[in-house]
Amino acid sequence: MFPLVLGTTSAEIRPVLIAFNKPYGVLSQFTPDGSPNRPLAGFGFPPRVYALGRLDADSEGLLLLSDEPGLNHRLLDPERGHPRTYWAQVERVPTPDSLARLARGVALQDYKTRACRVTLLDPQPTVPPRDPPIRFRKNVPEAWVELELHEGKNRQVRRMTAAIGHPTLRLIRVRIGTFSLGELPSGTWRELTPTERRQVLG
Repeated sequence: MFPLVLGTTSAEIRPVLIAFNKPYGVLSQFTPDGSPNRPLAGFGFPPRVYALGRLDADSEGLLLLSDEPGLNHRLLDPERGHPRTYWAQVERVPTPDSLARLARGVALQDYKTRACRVTLLDPQPTVPPRDPPIRFRKNVPEAWVELELHEGKNRQVRRMTAAIGHPTLRLIRVRIGTFSLGELPSGTWRELTPTERRQVLG
């Protein structure tokens, strides 16, 4: 139950759902972890919000935050079928056979990934440069691949692309449900509208 604020009624108090474009080198938590990575505490979020799920510090893009109890389980339970879409910049251009392997699910050390939707982006997207930039090798081409997953194991996308011989150089989460990151600048956030909330939660 949310606490009442003086001068308001319970009907005026509603949970907050926030979209944040998490930059590289930022943790998905509010407290430092002893690494050089920055916590969420420095981005001016409202009180009592928490991250729904996580993005690794070296991943970027859409991170949701809320002050609503129980929303984390509702959104992240793979049985509820909330898709999460990522753009992965990988070394070399994957063949159709390699993409089909990803789509069927690949065997990792501790589990096999579920079937997912995988697409070689054509045309390749134009995204703002990362700070710091990715490593560049003049004689090794790169490609952007889109993956739509219904699960979120630890470093799953990176482990999946590595399993087919295409290491991930840069990873951006661009969509949760049908809500897209859009033009939200890196390092900024905004509260979602009721319509956008439905896009996230279904």
